[in-house]
Amino acid sequence: MNATSTNPIPSPASPQPQAPTHPSRRRRVGNHLIDPGALQDFNRLLARLHAPPVDPDQLASAARRLTPQRNPELAPDWIVKRMRRATAINLMLADPGWQPADDAVAPARLVVEYLRGDRDLIPDDLPRLGRLDDALVVEAAWPQLAGEVRDYLDYCRVRRIEAELRGCGESEFTFSRQDWSQAHRAESAWIAHCRKVGRRSYLPSAASRGFRVC
Repeated sequence: MNATSTNPIPSPASPQPQAPTHPSRRRRVGNHLIDPGALQDFNRLLARLHAPPVDPDQLASAARRLTPQRNPELAPDWIVKRMRRATAINLMLADPGWQPADDAVAPARLVVEYLRGDRDLIPDDLPRLGRLDDALVVEAAWPQLAGEVRDYLDYCRVRRIEAELRGCGESEFTFSRQDWSQAHRAESAWIAHCRKVGRRSYLPSAASRGFRVC
């Protein structure tokens, strides 16, 4: 997987007019004042993930653009979706049965280390927006991790099926990435066969022409 530069700041759902230039740039997310030192550390992390830096004004704008929720205590959907991805990344690294691709290990570890660390750009307990910085890190790393996480989630699906067929728990047998790869190829071949069969008849063409219902 090749690293791709991406801007982690969420885009607006629809074009919005630009705010007039103001000599004092916004430096707050909710009621939290962005710390310059924490922002510098955060931008260093984004650089390691091949993403451009962000500034306080961009963070404030992103917080305001996020779709309002009916319940003001709930995090915006944009953040929730990325935190679900973060959960999958964490499970992938912690799963002893899965061997992540070499180029996915470093960005995945950077994501998990930031989410577990105590040097947050935005405090986690900030209402609604406390996970905005975490979500931005996930978004920055996602181009490098999307394919790997997709494969891992399919591995989990196939492992569950294998456990059901064996009548045991998933931890009671060894199921490696190579085992998943073989099972995945076999499943793909079976699906292709079923689709092919669905487009034709098993009966020979001559027999089909002579078959009648009286």
